[in-house]
Amino acid sequence: MQLSQLFVRRKSLLLFTIGGLAGLLILLLIAAVLILSLNANAYKPRLEASASQALRMDVKIAGPLGISFFPGLLLTLHDVQVRNHGVEIVSVPEARLGIEILPLLLKQVRIESLILNHPTISIERETDGQFNFVTSPMPGSDTQATTLSNVSITDGFLRYSDKKSREIFEAGNCSLLVHDMQLTAGKTSDFMRDLSLTANLACGEIRQSDFTVSDLKVTVKGKKGVFNLQPITMRIYGAQGTGSFNADYSGAVVLYSIQYSLPQFQIAEFFKALSPQKVAEGNMDFSASLTLQGSGIADMKKSMEGQVSLRGKHLTLEGHDLDKEIASFKTSQHFNLVDVGAVFLAGPFGLVITKGYNFANLLQGSGGSSNILTLVSDWKVDHGVAVAQDVAISTKKNRIALKGGLDFNNDKFDDVIIAVINAKGCAMVQQKISGSFEKPVVENQGIANTLTGPVQKLLKKVRNLFPGDKCEVFYAGSVLPPK
Repeated sequence: MQLSQLFVRRKSLLLFTIGGLAGLLILLLIAAVLILSLNANAYKPRLEASASQALRMDVKIAGPLGISFFPGLLLTLHDVQVRNHGVEIVSVPEARLGIEILPLLLKQVRIESLILNHPTISIERETDGQFNFVTSPMPGSDTQATTLSNVSITDGFLRYSDKKSREIFEAGNCSLLVHDMQLTAGKTSDFMRDLSLTANLACGEIRQSDFTVSDLKVTVKGKKGVFNLQPITMRIYGAQGTGSFNADYSGAVVLYSIQYSLPQFQIAEFFKALSPQKVAEGNMDFSASLTLQGSGIADMKKSMEGQVSLRGKHLTLEGHDLDKEIASFKTSQHFNLVDVGAVFLAGPFGLVITKGYNFANLLQGSGGSSNILTLVSDWKVDHGVAVAQDVAISTKKNRIALKGGLDFNNDKFDDVIIAVINAKGCAMVQQKISGSFEKPVVENQGIANTLTGPVQKLLKKVRNLFPGDKCEVFYAGSVLPPK
């Protein structure tokens, strides 16, 4: 009986002791929180100094600090500004820091969550290629191990400008939710290699000049420098595109791979970037599968490999009746095979090729329109050079084909020839384009300089050039001759 009573007494004493310690701990926590809340704004200089040291930029908290206790200790910062060399890079009207309570008793601040509401991020690239957010690393400085359970951004806005190319990129109505972000300690240069996270990104609209993407959604998974962005969905040119992007920072060289498809996009929307006038109508299918590597644009260009394709049926080209013009072919300024080739046959790269060429020539045709029955534009990319594999269009009466390459390493044409071909795939009329993308040179070849009559005379000249109906096949792809 005495043993049982002793046990009960000790048990009660143990419970009382635990309860007392718990109560004391709670009182200490409440006291710590109350002290912190009463002197919250006194901590602003310390927070600014710590953040400035971590980012190696100037961080200011222009507004007041606030504290709430539910669901945990939440520190609210108003009007946060981040500057580098006097230039504002980030401004946040409201930022919230979720802080672990227990480490506060040991005078340690551990952030478990970060919430940014309505941030504006401004990135600039100077004429020398340097970004405005780049800072000089401190001697011997390394990244510290960091863990954040949750990071979220709501209604964010990003603006990127390149002073050299004068291009401006803007993304609005963006949200980001990051889970389990971990950064292991290491060198600053190995930041991406040491980073792991899962995230979801969404942007309402992304705009660059006349090019607009809407409803972008991306799921990101990254572990120790290997990041997989899949699926990536967005609306472009009136169609829903989907794809994936992989980046591997774990090795000595950064590796990238891209998969993307945009089925049944509106070609009219595509041409709006080139001209306000109506150029073409119809739906087309685009797909790309590319790999790249390197740390700079030049390295990535040289290493680019893969496949790119653009295909469509029953398209309408405005401003030209190709069959009529080929039949009469009076070597006027109103018809140029290179115009048709640059815009249609080089489809996936059409914008790149036509940026230095007088696109208005295409709109100054003889009038009328052309029904493009089939368009195939398949390219193989090898070390930064896109080589035509199967590139041709067919109308009711004719076929036009292209062969050669596009050298993106040197921004120039590589033996590109565009030709009107007969049923056997032989060239009846051909033109060559050479030089740079900015200043292309169009050269007439073969009989193109002497054409004055209708198509019957043209065919007669071709037969005279190739006795016995034998000729060198210019095109043997999948686009069949008109029936």
